[in-house]
Amino acid sequence: MKTIRIANGQGFWGDSLEAPVRQVEGGPIDYLVLDYLAEITMSIMQKQRARDPKLGYARDFVPLMERILPQCLERNIKVIANAGGVNPRGCAEAVLAVANKLGLGDRVKIGIVAGDDIMGSLDELLASGVELRNMDTNEVLSSIRPQIQSANVYFGAWPIVDALKQGAQVIITGRCTDTGLTLAPMIYEFGWGENDWDRLAAGTIAGHSIECGAQASGGNCQVDWENIPDLANVGYPIIEASEDGTFLITKHSNTGGRITSAVVKEQLVYEMGDPVSYITPDCVADFTSIQLEDLGNDRVKFFGIKGYPATELYKVSISYEFGYKAVGSLVYAWPDAYKKAKAADKILRARLDSLGLRFDEILTEFVGVDACHGIELSGEPSSEIAEIQMRVGVRGANKADIERFTKELAPLVLTGPPTVTGFAGGRPKVEEIVAYWPALMPKSCISPKVEII
Repeated sequence: MKTIRIANGQGFWGDSLEAPVRQVEGGPIDYLVLDYLAEITMSIMQKQRARDPKLGYARDFVPLMERILPQCLERNIKVIANAGGVNPRGCAEAVLAVANKLGLGDRVKIGIVAGDDIMGSLDELLASGVELRNMDTNEVLSSIRPQIQSANVYFGAWPIVDALKQGAQVIITGRCTDTGLTLAPMIYEFGWGENDWDRLAAGTIAGHSIECGAQASGGNCQVDWENIPDLANVGYPIIEASEDGTFLITKHSNTGGRITSAVVKEQLVYEMGDPVSYITPDCVADFTSIQLEDLGNDRVKFFGIKGYPATELYKVSISYEFGYKAVGSLVYAWPDAYKKAKAADKILRARLDSLGLRFDEILTEFVGVDACHGIELSGEPSSEIAEIQMRVGVRGANKADIERFTKELAPLVLTGPPTVTGFAGGRPKVEEIVAYWPALMPKSCISPKVEII
């Protein structure tokens, strides 16, 4: 039975720069998939493109391709990445320039999957009755229309399959599903049909299992975390897929980390939602049908997966301006560190109130006591606590009020409780808030655009 090996080399924009190189150099693989995009990433890229029309993509991808492209072409490793962000053509042209620099331009076909960016057609869509209501609040998109910064449809695997059929060795997409990057090679290599729901669901779950990189191979793992070996040399996950829809998760030998069913389960529940109905553009996958078998030697088998027909809707990721924020902190040292930090917070709030400053929200966390879990303390913590970080954040629509807040934290050093330390960072920085608006739209309203250069 035919099998292929699909390696993940990137879990987010900012992940290890060496991971994809090590996946290529560490052993046999057929595909390298790189997941750069999160919801907030699209708005960051949109801002970059507004400043420079040539930008708007994951620029780390271009020097990476300069390092690995010769080996990928030599060993026929295909690269699939959503590094294109809001400018997949710009990203593809930058990669082509690198290929030409290496003397490989005539040997590489680069596929572009675009059409997901609907910023330019939002008003037309709204006028046609596509309301793009917020999936959480049911509000209509028109209520925030002036603040919108980016709007992108999540395409699935099939446009990538189209690019593969046209001979692309490197495929660069805009906003597509994380799972589609891995599912597409399986559809292409095994000839799966559009209604082969069980196998499409299996490929979707394979993609979900490795989309966060080393989180599937021992990184960020709670189970027996102290004994996971050599995380400094952690191996990123590899799917070994078979045409019947079964697959293994493994990693290159001589790498750190661990792949067991216990580790894999932690990744499976990540962003899962309803376990019976994990909805993608390609199918609906039933996570409760997953069966796992530990084969030893960092190999876990998946089988028995069930899937159901895809819906008629695409998910849309929309980001919009939501005012401003600033976050600052002071560290109070022993003795009575917590008592001092609480007193400082009370003093600060009184001063902000006396200045007439108004915020939509002000939040104080006492790091070292309750910040991570938000647990209300019953009584005072021990006076022997060595230090407490008082972290204060404000947000609101009035930028001037946020800026004034940033100037009120430092005076506490000499006009508040004693033993402040750790203020070397200076004044907090005022930042724009980007909020997230999830919506749905009919698939009939939009089509992906696939191009080969």
